[in-house]
Amino acid sequence: QVHLVESGGGSVQAGASLTLSCAASGSTFNGYALSWFRRTPGKEREFVAAIGRNNYKYYADSVKGRFTISKDNAKNTMVLQMDSLKYEDTAVYYCALDRVVHSGIRDPNKNAHWGLGTQVTVSS
Repeated sequence: QVHLVESGGGSVQAGASLTLSCAASGSTFNGYALSWFRRTPGKEREFVAAIGRNNYKYYADSVKGRFTISKDNAKNTMVLQMDSLKYEDTAVYYCALDRVVHSGIRDPNKNAHWGLGTQVTVSS
């Protein structure tokens, strides 16, 4: 059974940086797409970034140039480096993992495995 645990959230000022990590157990990363989504109260889960099964990196337009996704296969860990944070980045951030193909990479419903989330709060 796949188990994902996020860490690294917190409260920061606008312009600061945070690094989120997602540790996976019960599965290796081979053959899986690894994704980050976020949710704010009253809204649907929003795609943030992903590493596809072909190792291509995808980003939402709202975070492109500020966020960087990476993974360490040996450690079964995925990282989201978030720089130049904005107030609108405030959300609960979730990591997800599944055998998602390119066409579904931004669709949260394509992922069966989720962490419990970590809160990121950015004050203006």
